[in-house]
Amino acid sequence: MSIKPPFTELEIKKAGSGFYEGYSLPIALISKITMALLVIWALVWPANANSALGSLNWKILGDFNAFYIVIVGAFAFFLFIVAALPQTGKRIMGREGEAPEFSNFSWFSMMFGAGLGVGLMVFATAEPMGLWGSNPVVVAGEVAGNTEAALQSGYRYTFLHYGIHAWAIYVVTGLSLAYYAYTRDMPLTIRSALTPLFGKYVNGIFGHIVDVLGVVATILGVSVTIGFGVSQFIDGLYAITGMEWMMDMTGDAPAPGTVGLVAGLTIIMGLSIISAVSGVGRGVKYLSNLNLVLSIILLLTFVIFGSFLFAMTTYATALMDYILHFTALSFGPYTPQSADAFAAGLPEAAKPLAGELMAGATNAWGSFDGFKSGLEGAAAALPEETLAAVYDAGNAGRQFGWQAGWTTFYWAWWIAFSPFVGLFLARISRGRSVREFIVGCVFAPTLVCFAWMTILGGTAIDLELTGDANGVIIGASNTAKLFVTLGEMLSGGFLTAITVMCVVLILTFLVTSADSGILVMNTIMSGGEQETGHKHRIVWGVILTLVIGTLLIAGKTNGGADPMEALKSAMIIGALPFTVVMGLMCVSLAKALYRDGLRDKHNTAAVAPAE
Repeated sequence: MSIKPPFTELEIKKAGSGFYEGYSLPIALISKITMALLVIWALVWPANANSALGSLNWKILGDFNAFYIVIVGAFAFFLFIVAALPQTGKRIMGREGEAPEFSNFSWFSMMFGAGLGVGLMVFATAEPMGLWGSNPVVVAGEVAGNTEAALQSGYRYTFLHYGIHAWAIYVVTGLSLAYYAYTRDMPLTIRSALTPLFGKYVNGIFGHIVDVLGVVATILGVSVTIGFGVSQFIDGLYAITGMEWMMDMTGDAPAPGTVGLVAGLTIIMGLSIISAVSGVGRGVKYLSNLNLVLSIILLLTFVIFGSFLFAMTTYATALMDYILHFTALSFGPYTPQSADAFAAGLPEAAKPLAGELMAGATNAWGSFDGFKSGLEGAAAALPEETLAAVYDAGNAGRQFGWQAGWTTFYWAWWIAFSPFVGLFLARISRGRSVREFIVGCVFAPTLVCFAWMTILGGTAIDLELTGDANGVIIGASNTAKLFVTLGEMLSGGFLTAITVMCVVLILTFLVTSADSGILVMNTIMSGGEQETGHKHRIVWGVILTLVIGTLLIAGKTNGGADPMEALKSAMIIGALPFTVVMGLMCVSLAKALYRDGLRDKHNTAAVAPAE
């Protein structure tokens, strides 16, 4: 029986002349109109935009938190199975016998540059420190935060957020794009990954919608990354210069102010647009090499002057703990706790006060002592053991709030960032086997991330455990924690030199990330073309700048403590539909691999009699 050939007749209609020559008009216009409306809303009605985005964000988290958690776990196990099966793992992404385009060293270097960078600079110390103080084990009251007992669970969730699951998200997108581009000569664009499921229907409005979702997700994912990076860039400049005009000095610790954020964003995006249109973008490879060298210098600084033995001990124990809990971490979602469920778990004496007690008992960011101190009247008069039982009854609510606000935020961020990183991974992986792609792009960078987090973050934690830092690292903002840690570890001219180096590293990471993000958006809109017009790069650079700037300002409206709040809310909302697309990508790729296996067997059987 003959096997029907795969559908490869992908047709993306492009404008033949005018401003949009070579681009898909529906994709470009829908994407730009969507972003323009978001910018106008955030600019004209910032308070309304911040409030509405926040409300919709928590509505989505309440309804789809379990979906986010389970589907990301499914991505990881899907890749394990594809890599392990002999028939699928050995398939080459390219022509039969085609060799990899890049050497292993170059491949790994470019991979690290794409997936690491700004995120690891911002969260190298902030992530382990934050999770050391608050993680599900601490939230449940089993251990106290910021103690030696909380170290293991803190790194368990640090490894969760920056480990296999994170890279699996990137690789699902990258593998889907690479497989069709190099085995079927199809355009390197999002809709190609759904052709085994939907065939010719991807040539119409459905295909346009899929590509638009990829563009919107990329814009919002890159926006959040640049937003965090700009904040750290301003923290670094303040650490070097002490210029307070860039900072908001009204809080417990200095934090980047609106003026500083806008100024930093203007500088970085201006350099990114110049890079994208002037040919300097060809120097991204050299900037990436510079980034790698500076990153190694920073890492060696922590190895020599930091708590390297403590970090390596932590690495070994945390890695084993992460592996043992991997399945539970992958498929352990929480849903919002209802008032009835909370009341049902209360002691009889507390049930009449359930409405008054619930908010404090289910607050994931509080503590038992904070819960008690916030009570008044009859609730405050309840015995200690009764209040302990009340707090325990709210554990499910606290676990949901923590997971939705931390793990699910990361999954949405990585999903929104996956068209950018995935497309880049696909571009550099021609000629690799499916197994080689999965192992190389999931496990190798995961181990590097773990080392980075334990060496930099472990030093910060050790400084706090020994009392040398005396709480200053814990009290610093997330984007300032790296510089505060360096300040506790070093002094004098060397401290200044390393701080300047970090600011340069952040700047180059941001410029290359924004530049590459602009190019990826143009690639999707042009139907997979890698060379796109300069004018469209300028337009998308300006749009990206406006999206980040207006949402940062909206986040600070009405006394907002976190300028990133509106950006993060928009990103989680925008990532949800693309999460569905990624789920369909997995089903589509499984079908393609299975059917291609059947075609190989059929062709072999047909040739055998003639031989």
